[in-house]
Amino acid sequence: MPALALIAVTAVWGITFVQVKDAVAIYPLFAFLAVRFAIAAATLAVPAAPRLRGLGRPGLLAGVVLGALLATGYGLQTAGLERTTVSSTGFITGLYVVLTPILALVIFRRRIPVAVWAGVAVALAGLALLSGVEVGSSIGDLLVVASTVAQALQILMVERFAARFDPIALTFVEMVVSLVAFGAIVVALGDLSLPRGTTVWAALLVTGIFASALAYLIQVWAQRRISATRIALLFSLETVWAGLFGYLLADDRLGLLGWAGCGLIFIGIVLAEPTAADTLRRLVRRPALAGTKP
Repeated sequence: MPALALIAVTAVWGITFVQVKDAVAIYPLFAFLAVRFAIAAATLAVPAAPRLRGLGRPGLLAGVVLGALLATGYGLQTAGLERTTVSSTGFITGLYVVLTPILALVIFRRRIPVAVWAGVAVALAGLALLSGVEVGSSIGDLLVVASTVAQALQILMVERFAARFDPIALTFVEMVVSLVAFGAIVVALGDLSLPRGTTVWAALLVTGIFASALAYLIQVWAQRRISATRIALLFSLETVWAGLFGYLLADDRLGLLGWAGCGLIFIGIVLAEPTAADTLRRLVRRPALAGTKP
């Protein structure tokens, strides 16, 4: 169940690459992010309110750390997305499948199982093939690389905090901190204007509710059961979804090598995450089994 929920999260993230790129072309970047996380915080406010006291000072500090990393990752990623292609952004973001176990080893001296390293290696090969997609601007790509480091650190720190604190309260604080960070930038730039138009509001509602509030709540819940390295492998599906939706909605073209890369990413996840493999097998078998019933 955690693996299936995380796969759904990556699908939402994949389609929002296209939505966000279209939205920030007509609405200021940091204003978009501030409103996005305001919507995310409002989504969790009611259920989180009675739980906040239980966090205590350590829980609040944990939420601040997660929110700071999240804001850094999203700020750099969205700034990069303004300057490069949807598919390139998705490919580079997928590099946290490699960065997460490396950082876990360096920072926490955590041993990574051989099966996970095998999955990482196969997924990395898939990401390398995806580098054959249309190349965007070098500045945009570098901004996305920097955002990927912040996202890998965020995955590691969620693992450190997930089992210790209430997931709804912790995620709420994470959303509020991101809101405060982007709100401060907007005030400093004098760049706040009311969102207008279907394109902007559709992107804000989908990213605020589903790709932020609910997605990171699911992440905290899932990381009570799945390691950071395996989470990163599942999250690498975001790259596949970004390429697919970039192809369908933004006229990006992956080519044969790109689609082969998507396939290798799937194989890497199956190698490293048995839960994901079992879930995929059940999904494949279910229609056939259903057809055998009288």
